[in-house]
Amino acid sequence: MTIGVGGSSFEAELARLNPMTSGVAPIAVAEYKARIAKAQALLREQGLQALYLDTSANLHYFTGIQLKLTERLHGAIIPAEGEIVYLSPAFEEPKTREYMQFGDDLRCWEEHEDPTALVVETIRSLGYENGTIALDPHTPFFIADGLRKAGNRYSFASGGPVTASCRQLKSAAEIALIQRAMDITMEVHRAAARVLRVGLTTTELIEFLDRAHRKLGLSSTFGAAQFGEATAYPHGVPYPQTLAEGDMVLIDTGTRLGGYHSDITRTYVFGEPTERQREIWNLEKRAQLAGFEAAVLGAPGEAVDQAARGVIEAAGFGPGYKVPGLPHRTGHGLGLEIHEEPFMVKGNRTPLAAGMCFSVEPMMCIYGEFGVRLEDIAYMAGDGARWFTQPAHSVDDPFGYEA
Repeated sequence: MTIGVGGSSFEAELARLNPMTSGVAPIAVAEYKARIAKAQALLREQGLQALYLDTSANLHYFTGIQLKLTERLHGAIIPAEGEIVYLSPAFEEPKTREYMQFGDDLRCWEEHEDPTALVVETIRSLGYENGTIALDPHTPFFIADGLRKAGNRYSFASGGPVTASCRQLKSAAEIALIQRAMDITMEVHRAAARVLRVGLTTTELIEFLDRAHRKLGLSSTFGAAQFGEATAYPHGVPYPQTLAEGDMVLIDTGTRLGGYHSDITRTYVFGEPTERQREIWNLEKRAQLAGFEAAVLGAPGEAVDQAARGVIEAAGFGPGYKVPGLPHRTGHGLGLEIHEEPFMVKGNRTPLAAGMCFSVEPMMCIYGEFGVRLEDIAYMAGDGARWFTQPAHSVDDPFGYEA
């Protein structure tokens, strides 16, 4: 039997879990202001007059405000010079002021008014009669289209080069939040492995992932569980499975702390691994390690993908995205969004720099048989790549209890 897999129960595992969120420091106001200052420097360098932030992770990143996207415009404007301006429906003004941690310029629109006209007028009132406005890449089409019609004195461009340049380099405070979220999710993984038993359904297991996260002080933001042949498909299958002896088990789950995500995948065998399962699991581990070792400061993001994929292709799988093999990119950035820049994929020439956080998960997919994905998040420190969580130890002892 695989060490650390099976032998316990939902009740026993939940009873041993205690909150792990104490002592965590939120992002400070000074850091939000520094982020805005960096964005303003980039706006000036790129000849842009202002950055419009919609209700998105970008608004959260620069202001700390977390709002759900609705049909009403809610956001902010960062001018190339000067103070940030907030935007809100008039009837939401009291609530918006409660969310504002700094600044006091809040401009509102009434229900019968065109909110995009308010955006254009605000930018004009800040001293920019014409020029180019950078739009939050997450801006809905109806707002972008409204801005184009209301603001024909301006041209509009993607704000992605500004937002990504800021967000993909994490600060020490961001790294600390992600680290704690990872620690919590790893505890959930260990508990989930122990509750496995013949007859357990993926539906029951996914429910347990959320209950375990909640016992540790947070809720799961996502949970995926696949058994047997279904583990071959990167995003699962549209039906539940029931666990049987000898099944490959894949669990992918995460949470969020202070807005920052965790994301960890573990794959192991319920029972004794066959030679085939052992071979593919060990190949996946070698590919993940090769990807991590290729993550050196200054190397392009695609180097991580090339290294991991090279191991898989050398073993006779692929080539490229062909299955059996690795059908997708090797990794994605992580922060306020579960998938964000930088991406570890062919063609990404962005140099790896201190502060970047990204997954290394070169999944082995063998349709009709099984799959193996080992996913851990790495970050670039001043002296090179580091793991937030230690990778799976071995096919016989995935959590390293006897390492």
